[in-house]
Amino acid sequence: METIQKPYLKSLGPRGYVQGVTISSGSSKNSLCHYFGGIRYALPPSDRWRKAKRLPTTYTYGTKDDPFQCPGSSGVCPQAAFMDLAATEGWDEDCFQCNVWVPLGEPPKNGWPVLFFIHGGFLQFGSPNSFHAAALLGETDMNAIVVTPAYRLGPLGFLYSSELENDAASVGETVGNHGFWDQRMALEWTRDNISVFGGNGSEITLTGYSAGAYSVCYQLAYDLHAPDSESLVRRACIWSNSFTVQPKTPALAQTQFNQLLSALHIPASLPGPEKLRRLRSTPHKTLLGAATSIDLHEFRPTTDNAFILNNLFHTLDNGVLARKLVARNIRIITGECRDEHFLYGTWRPPPQDTLGGLRHRLLADYPRPIVDTLMRIYYPNGTLPRDCENWDSDAFGRIYADMQVHNMQRGFIYALTNSATNKPVPGIEKLIFRYRMEYRLSCADRSLPPAWGVTHATDQYIWFWGNGEAIKESEKGIIKRAVVDGFIKFVHGEEDLGWGTDGYKEMRTLKPDGSVVIWRDELWDEGVRVWKALREVGEYSDGGTSPRL
Repeated sequence: METIQKPYLKSLGPRGYVQGVTISSGSSKNSLCHYFGGIRYALPPSDRWRKAKRLPTTYTYGTKDDPFQCPGSSGVCPQAAFMDLAATEGWDEDCFQCNVWVPLGEPPKNGWPVLFFIHGGFLQFGSPNSFHAAALLGETDMNAIVVTPAYRLGPLGFLYSSELENDAASVGETVGNHGFWDQRMALEWTRDNISVFGGNGSEITLTGYSAGAYSVCYQLAYDLHAPDSESLVRRACIWSNSFTVQPKTPALAQTQFNQLLSALHIPASLPGPEKLRRLRSTPHKTLLGAATSIDLHEFRPTTDNAFILNNLFHTLDNGVLARKLVARNIRIITGECRDEHFLYGTWRPPPQDTLGGLRHRLLADYPRPIVDTLMRIYYPNGTLPRDCENWDSDAFGRIYADMQVHNMQRGFIYALTNSATNKPVPGIEKLIFRYRMEYRLSCADRSLPPAWGVTHATDQYIWFWGNGEAIKESEKGIIKRAVVDGFIKFVHGEEDLGWGTDGYKEMRTLKPDGSVVIWRDELWDEGVRVWKALREVGEYSDGGTSPRL
């Protein structure tokens, strides 16, 4: 949708002054919201693969006479390319910034609730600048502040090795999962600073899409294991992703690190500090090119027993996480699109249209025992399933979508509601609100082929009320009644969402004709079967219990 922007000066109290913009509709000329782009939430580290630094208490953004100018975008971590979603504009390794969208008018007595949104992109690409909340704030009753942070991605955000571990220990830090630590830093900044924008830092709804939803899972797990006094999350939306399997071990991460060194022609015989010196001096474009060329080209989380506990999935199985969710009354909206697999099949598909090529591609994401188990479950005879046209996009897209969304999401809910001890946690069912999208807004055609149907990411235009695109008047009533009204109630902490489901095996489903039905999940048993099979693999050593438990 076309918009008009006018400068807007905002006092942030002890944080100084910023000058953002007031966004208005280009057609109606009605003001929609205030916007502040590229607000710093942390200072950059002294070197790559170190933790960002918390803003000092004396940090200010500007003065009344010389305010920080923030009408534009956040810096974006250098990243891999995908379709037209990863342009090089705005690339900056100092990407510790967020965009803040603020409702018009005076905030309520306790401040507006906060919708904290983590962008997706397989943890390899993506940008907070791709999400637009102006219409959501200006044309609905959302009345919440929206915060969208940038964070480190790919090898810049998720590289791990013993060399990096020793380097981090020398400055008293843990290593790996820097992208997750960045997100947590932005969450803590939001808790501590959003009041200067009129927000309530104790009422944060943590949301994310795709890899952002995957991030929500791990941010939520980290938050649940923190003391109550340090908890940040009040509600969570896990849109089109889930917990999958315990993230890779340090040993597998070391193999990936060694492959990267080889691709960059850095000798493995060099001392650790020299390896890191050369890596840190490598231009990010060169680093990214090498990272995409190796077998283990997906740079995702590592089980570091700091951000991600060694026994995390056991805390799912034995009800620890479920009991903590109930104790803190943290509710979850989670669900899927009907045709997730079409978009998934385009992300670095197998180079060969063979079963072996598909297996090789999956090994870039998942440990070998997991992939071997998947091969036995999905392709017991080694033949292409009848409902698949080929191995390299269709079969790959379907199994990838099952692992990222469909089956693992059902397994996650199964684990929460039916612990391994067969003693479900009382009260957990009432915290889970499931949905299924089978309806597509016409504005999604701007970025995703109509032939893909209700594929992955099409519903972002529903949750974000067009996400910057114009919604037809005939469509607004449909998505308002079906999804957005309940979503708004959720963000505001209301008890009755009008969701209509009765139990965790039911899904509020928006049908192709715009009607809403409550669907008894026919895919439940298959999802749980695959989840159980992967949980029985036992490829990880849990190595003791974290003191944070």
